[in-house]
Amino acid sequence: MTETKIYVGMNDAASKQQEYNTEMYIKVMKYVCQSHRVSFSFVITEGGFFHENGDYTQEQTLVLSLIDAKKHVAEDIARDLCAFFHQESVMITESMVRAYFVQENLKPNNKQQ
Repeated sequence: MTETKIYVGMNDAASKQQEYNTEMYIKVMKYVCQSHRVSFSFVITEGGFFHENGDYTQEQTLVLSLIDAKKHVAEDIARDLCAFFHQESVMITESMVRAYFVQENLKPNNKQQ
Protein backbone atom coordinates (compact mmCIF):
# COMPACT_ATOMS: atom_id res chain seq x y z
CA MET A 1 0.00 0.00 0.00
CA THR A 2 0.98 3.60 -0.49
CA GLU A 3 1.03 6.24 2.21
CA THR A 4 0.64 9.72 0.78
CA LYS A 5 1.44 12.74 2.93
CA ILE A 6 0.39 16.24 1.98
CA TYR A 7 2.22 19.10 3.73
CA VAL A 8 0.19 22.31 3.81
CA GLY A 9 1.53 25.43 5.47
CA MET A 10 -0.85 27.76 7.24
CA ASN A 11 0.87 31.06 6.43
CA ASP A 12 -0.69 33.02 3.58
CA ALA A 13 1.54 33.14 0.48
CA ALA A 14 1.27 36.93 0.16
CA SER A 15 1.26 38.15 3.77
CA LYS A 16 3.51 35.34 5.08
CA GLN A 17 1.30 35.32 8.21
CA GLN A 18 -1.30 32.86 9.45
CA GLU A 19 -4.55 34.64 8.59
CA TYR A 20 -7.02 32.39 10.49
CA ASN A 21 -6.93 30.33 13.64
CA THR A 22 -5.67 26.77 13.36
CA GLU A 23 -9.10 25.27 14.02
CA MET A 24 -10.44 26.93 10.85
CA TYR A 25 -7.71 25.34 8.71
CA ILE A 26 -8.47 21.95 10.29
CA LYS A 27 -12.19 22.36 9.56
CA VAL A 28 -11.48 23.14 5.91
CA MET A 29 -9.07 20.21 5.59
CA LYS A 30 -11.61 17.80 7.12
CA TYR A 31 -14.30 19.08 4.76
CA VAL A 32 -12.04 18.61 1.73
CA CYS A 33 -11.16 15.05 2.75
CA GLN A 34 -14.80 14.19 3.41
CA SER A 35 -15.80 15.69 0.05
CA HIS A 36 -13.24 13.47 -1.70
CA ARG A 37 -14.45 10.48 0.37
CA VAL A 38 -11.03 9.52 1.75
CA SER A 39 -10.00 8.35 5.20
CA PHE A 40 -7.23 10.42 6.71
CA SER A 41 -5.26 11.39 9.75
CA PHE A 42 -3.24 14.53 10.36
CA VAL A 43 -0.78 16.20 12.67
CA ILE A 44 0.23 19.81 13.12
CA THR A 45 3.94 20.46 13.05
CA GLU A 46 6.32 23.40 12.74
CA GLY A 47 8.40 23.91 9.65
CA GLY A 48 10.29 26.29 7.44
CA PHE A 49 9.82 27.01 3.75
CA PHE A 50 11.78 28.89 1.09
CA HIS A 51 9.51 30.71 -1.34
CA GLU A 52 10.27 30.89 -5.05
CA ASN A 53 11.62 34.43 -4.55
CA GLY A 54 14.04 33.21 -1.85
CA ASP A 55 12.13 34.53 1.18
CA TYR A 56 12.14 32.18 4.17
CA THR A 57 9.04 31.57 6.29
CA GLN A 58 8.57 29.60 9.50
CA GLU A 59 5.05 28.36 9.98
CA GLN A 60 2.70 25.79 11.37
CA THR A 61 2.03 23.03 8.87
CA LEU A 62 -0.75 20.47 8.57
CA VAL A 63 0.58 17.07 7.55
CA LEU A 64 -2.27 15.06 6.10
CA SER A 65 -1.77 11.28 5.80
CA LEU A 66 -3.73 9.13 3.34
CA ILE A 67 -3.36 5.36 3.05
CA ASP A 68 -3.87 3.75 -0.37
CA ALA A 69 -5.58 6.82 -1.85
CA LYS A 70 -5.62 7.02 -5.62
CA LYS A 71 -2.90 9.36 -6.86
CA HIS A 72 -5.31 11.67 -8.71
CA VAL A 73 -7.46 11.99 -5.56
CA ALA A 74 -4.43 12.92 -3.43
CA GLU A 75 -3.38 15.48 -6.03
CA ASP A 76 -6.92 16.93 -6.18
CA ILE A 77 -6.93 17.27 -2.38
CA ALA A 78 -3.50 18.93 -2.48
CA ARG A 79 -4.69 21.40 -5.15
CA ASP A 80 -7.84 22.21 -3.18
CA LEU A 81 -5.89 22.83 0.03
CA CYS A 82 -3.27 24.88 -1.83
CA ALA A 83 -6.02 27.13 -3.21
CA PHE A 84 -8.15 27.33 -0.05
CA PHE A 85 -5.14 28.05 2.20
CA HIS A 86 -3.68 30.52 -0.38
CA GLN A 87 -0.34 28.71 -0.61
CA GLU A 88 2.44 29.12 -3.16
CA SER A 89 2.60 25.31 -3.27
CA VAL A 90 2.10 22.23 -1.10
CA MET A 91 4.36 19.19 -0.90
CA ILE A 92 3.27 15.59 -1.49
CA THR A 93 5.36 12.57 -0.47
CA GLU A 94 4.65 8.92 -1.21
CA SER A 95 6.00 5.85 0.58
CA MET A 96 5.29 2.16 0.41
CA VAL A 97 3.92 0.88 3.72
CA ARG A 98 2.59 -2.35 5.11
CA ALA A 99 -0.79 -1.56 6.62
CA TYR A 100 -3.24 -3.89 8.31
CA PHE A 101 -6.09 -3.76 10.77
CA VAL A 102 -6.42 -5.44 14.15
CA GLN A 103 -9.78 -6.07 15.78
CA GLU A 104 -10.70 -7.28 19.23
CA ASN A 105 -13.93 -7.37 21.17
CA LEU A 106 -14.46 -7.80 24.86
CA LYS A 107 -16.94 -10.57 25.48
CA PRO A 108 -19.37 -10.11 28.36
CA ASN A 109 -18.76 -12.37 31.31
CA ASN A 110 -21.67 -14.85 31.34
CA LYS A 111 -21.18 -16.36 34.77
CA GLN A 112 -24.09 -18.41 35.95
CA GLN A 113 -25.06 -18.10 39.54
